[in-house]
Amino acid sequence: MIRVLLVDDQPLIRSGFRALLDLEDDIEVVAEAADGAECLALVKGLLPDVALVDIQMPVMDGIEATRRIAADPDLADVHVVMLTNYGMDEYVFDALRVGAAGFLVKDILPEDFLHSVRVAARGDALLAPAVTRTLIDRYVSQPPPAFTSSGLEQLTDRERETVALAAGGLSNDEIARRLVISPATAKTHINRAMAKLHARDRAQLVVFAYESGLVTPRGA
Repeated sequence: MIRVLLVDDQPLIRSGFRALLDLEDDIEVVAEAADGAECLALVKGLLPDVALVDIQMPVMDGIEATRRIAADPDLADVHVVMLTNYGMDEYVFDALRVGAAGFLVKDILPEDFLHSVRVAARGDALLAPAVTRTLIDRYVSQPPPAFTSSGLEQLTDRERETVALAAGGLSNDEIARRLVISPATAKTHINRAMAKLHARDRAQLVVFAYESGLVTPRGA
């Protein structure tokens, strides 16, 4: 059973998402919150698998709530997915850097929304195509800051390959086919890279790949 926390200051948004989730046999909405402070308290008390968190809310915004969740070792298994009204939201990059597992736009199709919740629960990075384009466009127009090479040097050649492919949006199965290895081996390389880089999830590996220069956006 996938346990979900819904966090949005608009009751109509929460009720719409809840109506979809309540129809699924493998998903349970454990609570709802209307601001980031309430979200943080509920996450600590309930330990949901997935927290769907709006970016802009009163009292404490979604980015700060995500930052605090990601910084708490006791909450390492909570996957925060940010909710945004616009694929071009200016806060996309900041949220990924502080530990968000990904982003969803609120006008997402119901079937895609449900699939996304399940993907996030598995610990995979979750970026809507429009958001991914925004992230890449930012690197094209504004080159990332100078990177301290020690992080990249910790990785083996194979780990660098898998991180680069993960940054391109490939799943473990797709990485395995590309490198002619088993999916389990691909997953092992990803997990070892995450451990070495202290990355909370695959979304942070994407950020690392671009910041380190391991992956260069087309057009850069």
